[in-house]
Amino acid sequence: MLTPLEIENKKFSKKINGYNVEEVDDFLDQVTLEYEKLYKENNEYRNKMEQYEKDLEHYRNVEKTLQNTLVMAQTTADDIKNMAQKQAEQIIRDAQSDARRSVDDLNKQEYEITKKIEEMKKQFEVYKAKMEALLISQLEMLQDDNKNSEEV
Repeated sequence: MLTPLEIENKKFSKKINGYNVEEVDDFLDQVTLEYEKLYKENNEYRNKMEQYEKDLEHYRNVEKTLQNTLVMAQTTADDIKNMAQKQAEQIIRDAQSDARRSVDDLNKQEYEITKKIEEMKKQFEVYKAKMEALLISQLEMLQDDNKNSEEV
């Protein structure tokens, strides 16, 4: 690509009946100014384009990082959810096991209390029979004493 300086420094050979040198120089000056303007604009656009490409690469990296972060966050959330589910299931199993143990303990206590009540009923019946026998023997003794005192 030609530079503005190359256009400005371009020299043409002179021939007889050639172009008017002044007109050619004026035209070349005009072309040089326009070309220099376009050349600078083109360089500015290239620089901007390079910056845009760098920015685009930066944003792509940021996007990739965000995607990785989102994937990691989703994975972590899934892991936490699964762990919480497992803990909840374990808590339920433990609670059911504790409830069964409590029911078993209460059934055992009920059985022991029922057994004690039956035993106390039997003891009461034995005591009642002994008391009845004692009262009968006392009554018989009183009756014998009454008979003995009437005979005397």
